[in-house]
Amino acid sequence: MNTHSKASVARVADKYAPKDGVVLGHVPESWGAPSAAPIAVGHNGPPPDETPRDEAPRVEDPSSYDAIRQEIEDLFLEAKNWADGEPISDQKQADAVTELLELIADAMKRAEEARKEEKRPLDEAVAEIQERYNRLIGKTTKLTGRAVLAKEALQGLLTPWRNKLEEEKRAEAARLAKEAADAAAAAQAAMQASRGNLEEREKAEELYQAAQDVERVAKRADKAATTKTGLRSVWSAEMVDQEKALDWAWSYAPERLVAATQQLADEAVRGGMRTVPGFKVTEERVAR
Repeated sequence: MNTHSKASVARVADKYAPKDGVVLGHVPESWGAPSAAPIAVGHNGPPPDETPRDEAPRVEDPSSYDAIRQEIEDLFLEAKNWADGEPISDQKQADAVTELLELIADAMKRAEEARKEEKRPLDEAVAEIQERYNRLIGKTTKLTGRAVLAKEALQGLLTPWRNKLEEEKRAEAARLAKEAADAAAAAQAAMQASRGNLEEREKAEELYQAAQDVERVAKRADKAATTKTGLRSVWSAEMVDQEKALDWAWSYAPERLVAATQQLADEAVRGGMRTVPGFKVTEERVAR
């Protein structure tokens, strides 16, 4: 750092200093310096051709990406010269680094403004597309699209009807399940009672086959009551005991609970709180 001075920063600053109220972009060194003295017309030949020649290289728009990129690249190289591992040793160096930091901050501000301006047409186009389609299929805090409104209205009509059908199917499935269980119990009892009596054994076998048939019917009814109903389950959790809920959250995902607590503490400290239970609040002074 000792090999650098405020003059090196001044050269960078002068390169992009306002000229007639406009911040110039990068001017390539290949353009060369202007001639020190004018050359008389006709000094070495006939009158000059009046046909317009190529214009001098044009200074880039200071708000363009290429211009601001080159400026930031130059500032970055100058920052590398200073940030070489050696600490600041005197006030002149501190002043130079401060000036360089201000130049970088100014370039960042203008780069951000240029980014927003370059992106603005795209943002406006996306917003216009989003607004058009939101009127059809969107659902926001401000607007619900026509298709969404229609869908929700029809779902509201179908939900009670489909629930009614499902309840009826479940009731029928429960009835058949009970019938199958009763038939199986009767067949089992008949089997036990038919020992030593072949005729009764044949009757018990018939009861057993009938019980099997009823069980198959009951299973089909249960499947019909729980599938292809046109309904879907929506599960939610309502907190009814905060203490038990927090105990569960700690055992389920302690790292997420810690992260959320850390975020709350950071917000509190930024808001002015200087004592937070369970936290050590520290202050660090950094350069702006």
